[in-house]
Parts: sequence; structure tokens; C-alpha cells
Amino acid sequence: MERAAGDTRRRDIIYSQLPSQRKFHDSKARFKGFSGPIGSGKSQALCHEAIKLSYLNPGRQGLIGAPTYPMLRDATLTTFLEVLGANGLPYEFNKAESVLVMKDTGSRIYFRAVDEFERLRGTNLAWFGLDELSYTAEEAWLRLEGRLRDPLATRLCGFGVWTPKGFDWVYKRFIRDCVSGYEVVLARPYENRFVLDKIPDFYERLKSSYDSKFFEQEVLGEYLNVQSGMVYQGFNRARNLRPLEVDMSLPLFWALDFNVDPMSSIIAQKKGDEVMVLDEIVLSRASTEQACDEFMKRCPEHPGGLVIYGDATGQRLQTAGTTDYRIIKQYFLRTAYGYPKFRVPASNPNVRERIALVNTKLFSAREETHLFVDPRCKGLITDFEEVTFKPDSSVIDKERDSKRTHLSDALGYLIWQECRPQVSFGEQDRRLI
Repeated sequence: MERAAGDTRRRDIIYSQLPSQRKFHDSKARFKGFSGPIGSGKSQALCHEAIKLSYLNPGRQGLIGAPTYPMLRDATLTTFLEVLGANGLPYEFNKAESVLVMKDTGSRIYFRAVDEFERLRGTNLAWFGLDELSYTAEEAWLRLEGRLRDPLATRLCGFGVWTPKGFDWVYKRFIRDCVSGYEVVLARPYENRFVLDKIPDFYERLKSSYDSKFFEQEVLGEYLNVQSGMVYQGFNRARNLRPLEVDMSLPLFWALDFNVDPMSSIIAQKKGDEVMVLDEIVLSRASTEQACDEFMKRCPEHPGGLVIYGDATGQRLQTAGTTDYRIIKQYFLRTAYGYPKFRVPASNPNVRERIALVNTKLFSAREETHLFVDPRCKGLITDFEEVTFKPDSSVIDKERDSKRTHLSDALGYLIWQECRPQVSFGEQDRRLI
């Protein structure tokens, strides 16, 4: 039942919702998103959510936007009018002003291109929805957030729908650094049975048109960087993330990457072939002893013992005449750990070989996963998803973000020491490889 100008009116909508669409519409978040591959019903979700909000806020104003006017005119507006027509919902549309009035409720809907976002200042809104949000400037979204302030609105809401486009501002705002009041629904690939019923080979045909990375982004809805070479292409949240707990019978592994800012390390365990990253420690402008203090706060004792890993630079003499590993050794002598084991190479492994080994543990050519990360390790996850090679090279780009690479490097040193292939010898001590 929908209210309109003081009365109650019922409208039956023709809309067979997919599971992800239903979850999106049921969300009560002030700001919500629908992320999915092509063919996942994003446009239908956008239009039906806008219609619902126009009825929940009778007589109030809403806005539907798209990145450019041609996209707004040819896709968003066309789909919206088709939904209204298919359901017999009465409306008036002023084409010159791009304003639509819902006759049942008197609600006004502005259709706007948001590429010139400074023009979005002004009228208070009860709600807004943006199509193809990943092709929209963040400033446009922020301007509309500022307009979501109608004091007479029954349901204030801003929403967007999009296909993933790498680790852009949409990904960071809605997924990686999701703040209070935000919620996102991730549509699954192949979920849209209506498309598959009509075109059974719809997705298979696209494999011949897209390269593997673009197929993963557009058809599978994966978040990845298709513009440059990802270092840890084996990582996938669905495969590699899981809540983990400490096994008191197994030793703790503490792996460090020595940097003044940030001092970075990870805490892990290994069971059989599986490496499990339990936690991470990132300290700004910290000393080696301060890193030890933080480790002890989190793991004051462990009956399984402690093994320490890290890069070879920690063995260099400091101006005080000692090394990072000597500081760690002397520190733990005063704790319940006593004499931890150290597994540190004389020189760092080849970067490409170390990365290849980490990728193999993340997801091998046999499609096996042997590296799992607790979701609390947000910095390491960001490394896996955002660290890239420099263009047309196999050199890791450490300049793009000074906070990146340190945690994944620390983990790489651990995995290299624990999991690297051992050199085999023949019957007469001749190398086989």
C-alpha cells in the first residue's frame, strides 16, 4: 500500500526479484549500493528502488542520475519509463526540464547527468539514485549526499548501482573502508535466470570477446585492476578470507618487514600445507622494540612456541652497534617465550620467485588454496588487491602508495622459508633442477 496526497493507494508491480535484488531493496541503510556483473539486473534494481522511494515519500523530490547525458537518455531514463509503462503507473514527464511527476503521489523526480557535479547543489532531496556509479566522479556523489536533507521525507536514502571497475573510490567507500550507514549487495555471476532462459550461452559467448581479466570484472563481477599488472593475482576474497583462531599446539610465526614508517609484521601459523594469517601489526614511526611491545600485547604467551621471520636487512648493524634481530632476541629473553627460533635468510630471495610462491599458495594451477587470511588483516588484504607492477615491467610499484607492499613482503619472507621447493639431487649428488 502506498500513500498519496492523504489517501492510500495500492499498486501491483510486475517484478520477479532475483535474490540479490531482493536483498538490495530490503536494505534499510541510508546509503546503499548494488554491485554486479553485466546481466545481473542492476538497471531494474535502480528503477524499482526509485519508484518505491517515490511512493514512500509522497510529494517530495528525488533524483536519478547517470555519468553523462547520453547514458542518462539512452539507458537510465528509457528503462525507467519502460518500467512505469509496463506497470501502468501514471506520470507526467516534462522532457524540456527532464522532470517527471508521479501522479499517484505528486512526487517529483529529476533526471540529471552528473558529469558537471557543481550543478548538483541546491534543492533538498528525499532520495537519489545513480546509475553506473563506478563511472561517476566521487565529487558528484558527495554533492548529492549533501542534498539528502529533506526534513519532511519519510525515508531518506541515497543509492547507486554499478559494475566493478577496479579499486576505485566506489570500491573503497562501499567495500574496503565501508563506513557506518553504508551497505552494499554483491550480485553473483550467472544469477540472472531470466537472461539465461532467453540466451543460454550469453556468458559463454563473452569469453571469446573479453580477455581473462576483463571477463572476470564484467561477467563475474570481480574487483581487480585491469589497467596494470596485479602482483598477487591469485588472491580472491571468497577463496582466501576466513575467520581464523589460534591453535595453541602449533608455533606462532611472526614475520617482519623492517621500515621506520610503517613498521609492519604479520602473525601466522602453519598446519600441513596451509598457511593461516591470523593478525597484522602496523605501527607508524615505531622502533623494533615498540613492535615487540605490540606483539606481546596481542600474544603475551603461547605454549606452542615462537618462530621469527623477516628480510635479510634486519641483520645489518644499526648506528647503536646492534641489529634488529639482536634487539628482538634480547627482548624475548625477558618474556615467557625465552629463546624463539629465527628463520632468516642470509640474503633476500628473488622477488619474482617469492611472489610466484605466494601466488601458488593463494591459488595454484591445480586450483588448490593453501593460504588463508583472517578478515581483520585489512592492510594485507589491501596489498593483495592493490599492489601492482610498474607498467610493462616485473618491478613492484612501491612509489604509488608508501603504505603498501610491507605486509605482503613480510608474509612472502615467511612463505619462502617455510614453503619453497627444496633442491633435489640425483643418486650421485647431481642436481636434477
